[in-house]
Amino acid sequence: MNNTRRHKFDRLTIGHFFVLLFLAGLCVIMMLPFMWIISTSLRPQAIAFNMPPDFFPTHFMYQNYVAVFTVFPFFRFIMNSIIVSFSVVLLSMTVTTLAAFAFARIDFRFKNTLFVIFMAGLMVPGFATLISTYLILSRVGLVNTLWAIILPAGISPLHIFLVRQFMMTLPKSYDDSAEIDGCTRMGTFIYIILPLIKPVLMLIALQSFIGSWNNFIGPLVYLHDFDKMTIPIGLRMLTGYMGMGNIAEILAGVAVSLVVPVMLYIFGQRYLIEGVVITGVKS
Repeated sequence: MNNTRRHKFDRLTIGHFFVLLFLAGLCVIMMLPFMWIISTSLRPQAIAFNMPPDFFPTHFMYQNYVAVFTVFPFFRFIMNSIIVSFSVVLLSMTVTTLAAFAFARIDFRFKNTLFVIFMAGLMVPGFATLISTYLILSRVGLVNTLWAIILPAGISPLHIFLVRQFMMTLPKSYDDSAEIDGCTRMGTFIYIILPLIKPVLMLIALQSFIGSWNNFIGPLVYLHDFDKMTIPIGLRMLTGYMGMGNIAEILAGVAVSLVVPVMLYIFGQRYLIEGVVITGVKS
């Protein structure tokens, strides 16, 4: 019996080793483009396209990073992107959770019909509403302000659908118990529902942040002043006229632009795991 258990343990150990080895190799392959970006951002432009490509820095020209912040006000672009992205996350999570709570936990007339009409917005591409959105923002005087980028991105039918579907998996007995204990509907939403939907909240937060951080069309259409531009416009400016900019400086700007999203993902991953553990023990 002991020998059988030991052989089974050995097979599991060998199997796990090969799985981990395969995943490690896959991670290395996925990291190669990022390694090339960092390596190329630290070398002269003349050897940026060596073949075969160099994935480890052979030169350390930190002047490329200095040039990113001196040729253009890149730090200002970063601060604008941070303000816009975090504002979009806060607005999106507020609107999404409240709308999803109403559709999932509150009974009112024509709820399903309104939800279907609202979900029909998923079939309308964003470019189709670009002109009408611009006209509305222009009428209320928000063109050429950061609000012109924040407000349209704060409402997402897809995020409302995801949160609503997640809320519907929670037993209605939670609401009934809270009501018996004297908790108001808003109290039930804040103290009971929100802690249980943390995984999907982190998902929409990360998606909202990355989508806003990489938004190129919005700032290009709605913003006119140079000091209000965001990182995607700044990276486009680094390419220069007819795309003849210094590739090393461009990739230095790309490397800088990746710092905040990567840090946010590392920080949010911890809370995603915690949220899965919390919801895994709900009855």
